[in-house]
Amino acid sequence: MPSPRTASAALTGALVVALVGCATGGSGAVEPVAAPAAAVSDATGPVGAGPVSGASSAPGGPAASGPAAVPLAPSPEPTPDETARTRSAVLAIPDIGVRDLRVVPYEGTPDDWPGTRIQDRGLAASPYGPKGGVGPGEVGNYLVTAHRLAAGGPLLDLPALDVGDAVFVTSGGTVHEYRITETRSTSFRSPASLAEQRAPVPGKPGERPVKAMITISTCATPEDDAAGNHWRDAKGNPEHRIDKVGVLVSSEKTQGQ
Repeated sequence: MPSPRTASAALTGALVVALVGCATGGSGAVEPVAAPAAAVSDATGPVGAGPVSGASSAPGGPAASGPAAVPLAPSPEPTPDETARTRSAVLAIPDIGVRDLRVVPYEGTPDDWPGTRIQDRGLAASPYGPKGGVGPGEVGNYLVTAHRLAAGGPLLDLPALDVGDAVFVTSGGTVHEYRITETRSTSFRSPASLAEQRAPVPGKPGERPVKAMITISTCATPEDDAAGNHWRDAKGNPEHRIDKVGVLVSSEKTQGQ
């Protein structure tokens, strides 16, 4: 039986032909989007300025053994008015070939319009606030969403991420290492399911968090389509999302910090 990563590679070839995105119209082309109403900045300046570092698919590549083995983009020094929730970050997932994916924080909720516009630029979005999550390394649920098929497909191989695989988030001069603990499915058509996704303890609304956790989310477009579920919301999202949940295992200052 083929391994999950082998199956993911086969799926990748089929998806190149399909050219269907998480937030695309029926033709599969991403429509131009306006900038978010509120200015959002990342580690190198306003969103959309300069080249975008995305993900390179290398499912079979060697896994990193710790933060020092992961190629990381420079992490800017925090300014006095920044917090973990408002500071941009860099995401690396060695086991699925994600390198230096910029994560842009904004106040909102997962996959709302501001977050979708960030994702449409090939970046990852991290909502915070009453209906969002926390910042990297903080107790609670650090939410990260990005496209699987559209905008370069930075999270194309997310479904192949296994329990125990490492996720690295660099922000404010610190590398936070999370380890994947479970896979969840979220339905855009179920308020209860959406509440579980963004709960401080993923999957358990109302429970008080005692650990720093992460939820990395992307669309389940191929899986929904294969099951005959062609429902789409106003932003072109399919009904379901694939969520990889992890727990923080270490936080270390980067070299020179």
